[in-house]
Amino acid sequence: MAGKATSLKSLLTEVRSCTVCAEYLEAGPRPVVRLGSSARIVIIGQAPGRLVHESGVPWDDPSGVRLRDWLDLTPEQFYDADQVAILPMGFCFPGTGKSGDNPPRPECAPLWHDKLLAHLSEDRLEIIIGMYAQARYIDNRQKTLTATVANWADYMPTQVVLPHPSWRNNGWIKKNPWFETDTLPAVRARIAEVLN
Repeated sequence: MAGKATSLKSLLTEVRSCTVCAEYLEAGPRPVVRLGSSARIVIIGQAPGRLVHESGVPWDDPSGVRLRDWLDLTPEQFYDADQVAILPMGFCFPGTGKSGDNPPRPECAPLWHDKLLAHLSEDRLEIIIGMYAQARYIDNRQKTLTATVANWADYMPTQVVLPHPSWRNNGWIKKNPWFETDTLPAVRARIAEVLN
């Protein structure tokens, strides 16, 4: 066990010093990831935003507040790497585009995800947030993000599919009231089950 922990520590050091796509990052590289080998929940989202790039703390922004509410997790639970691993599709802030942040850099997930996930139990709950994470981790996803999230029960008990908790999705949430009335209670119950 000590060897595996040491190996994870050195892998995280390597990830956090990664500069593979530095030339494409307007704000420069600052990989943001959290992972402890005993975590049984892993959150796979998109990429850090500008606020997270500045703080170095994942989901340290209004989207993170909403996500913690959706998952019914306290900040203490959410930021305990031995309970919850946080592994974005792109580890660095990808810069700002015309309608929000640019997509996650495509180098990160193929380069690092499998190595990092190998340190977690296979008996884990994966929380898959947004279309980029769905494209990589949901084998039988539907044609749209909405359809995939609407079929949330098909992915339980090992995966939860969510839209991004950004304020930009307020309209989506209003158009899809089932998300708050049906999906979130089931998600919260499953998370509580995993943590207990």
